[in-house]
Amino acid sequence: MGDSAGGDIALITALRLRNARQWLPQQLVLIYPMQDATAASDSHNRNGEDYVLTGDTLLNGFETYFPQTDFMHPEVSPLLRDDFAGMPPVHIITAEYDPLCDEGEALFSRLTEQGVECTVQRYLGVIHGFFQLAGISQTARWS
Repeated sequence: MGDSAGGDIALITALRLRNARQWLPQQLVLIYPMQDATAASDSHNRNGEDYVLTGDTLLNGFETYFPQTDFMHPEVSPLLRDDFAGMPPVHIITAEYDPLCDEGEALFSRLTEQGVECTVQRYLGVIHGFFQLAGISQTARWS
């Protein structure tokens, strides 16, 4: 399980374990995962300026975790991969006003196209990071 950059780390870890023929988790839960360092999705444009955590801030996270690495590298932008078969079931949570919203939903499509059991749930009216806002967000308390 992981949120934001942790969603990327959780997915990449599971892929590495699968490739090494190690044990796999029974399920992955990816909460508004960072999946495309190219920021090509519409939600980066739609939600990247006005909702506390900007698209540029999220892209800085990629630069921090993967310095001097091509953003097209499959571990930097796992959304671009085509080798998800054999992964455990995945549940993806997205937030309506998150620059990463479309990435999570596109990942759902990629996974299901490649035969991975996957579900996706978009929480309406919330921003990136809303899971950590249970003290002030009714939606975070219900999730």
